[in-house]
Amino acid sequence: MAKKLFSVLQSDLSRCYVTDSTNVAIHHIFPGSGRRTHCERYGFIVALRPDYHNMSDHSVHDNPNKGLDLELKQSCQRYFEQHHGSRDEFRQIFKMSYL
Repeated sequence: MAKKLFSVLQSDLSRCYVTDSTNVAIHHIFPGSGRRTHCERYGFIVALRPDYHNMSDHSVHDNPNKGLDLELKQSCQRYFEQHHGSRDEFRQIFKMSYL
């Protein structure tokens, strides 16, 4: 049975977070070894159209820590700090602060 994914940033993972397109890929907001699991645990994922995900020069993977990518990371960090723990705890899990 497939794992049921959820997002704290959007209610419908079948539609793009930016464009509402139904042609989507799931984006784990914090990259790196082991962080995918944390992203899924805390709901730090969004659905993105392929060009916003990793198929263009404006994608979140081609522009890490800028534009949309930074906005998503900051939103998730704020959510974590409001609902789960401190900034130090966030840093321990996700290896840096984006705020």
